[in-house]
Amino acid sequence: MTTALQRCSWVGDDPLYLTYHDEEWGVPNGDSRALFEKMILEGFQSGLSWITILRKRDHFRRVFDNFEAEKIAHYGPQKIEALLADPGIIRNRLKIEATIDNARALLKLREKTTLGRFLWDFVDGKPIQNRITGRSDVMAQTPLSALISKSLRKEGFRFVGPTTVYAMMQAVGMVNDHTISCYRHEAVSKLLPDIR
Repeated sequence: MTTALQRCSWVGDDPLYLTYHDEEWGVPNGDSRALFEKMILEGFQSGLSWITILRKRDHFRRVFDNFEAEKIAHYGPQKIEALLADPGIIRNRLKIEATIDNARALLKLREKTTLGRFLWDFVDGKPIQNRITGRSDVMAQTPLSALISKSLRKEGFRFVGPTTVYAMMQAVGMVNDHTISCYRHEAVSKLLPDIR
């Protein structure tokens, strides 16, 4: 008889969610394109459940040119209208327009640094190791996520409030918020990001 793996309580039993939790969530990611994607998707997720975004992620990637900032920065009114008519994404004009603004902000940021270095510098390039025992221990935001949010807004990014930033930090492994009873906690705690 095999024992089921113990996971974070939020996972449930959806196969897509299980794969996301087991292979992606909390794994330190320093790739700037992947970080930009996560930032945008977390912005779209605001007010919704993450599984909703996860189910639409492949379509988001297709219609947003794989989150290549150079392409998104040039989206005009015709592309915006096409996106607003696309049921495969979250059709919210403010979030779509913010995505375009964020692509432009990212291109401007690149004149100084990469998004990976910008974000990971806040934690000195190493994930914060939290000791979460249950859902009640997980914070929606922290003073650090508020600082990063403020810094991103100063650089011209939108839909990057402290709660959205903290969700991104968890997802990309800037903080290890796997519960200590979760089988992924220890494995993830040994990883460092490849920052680029």
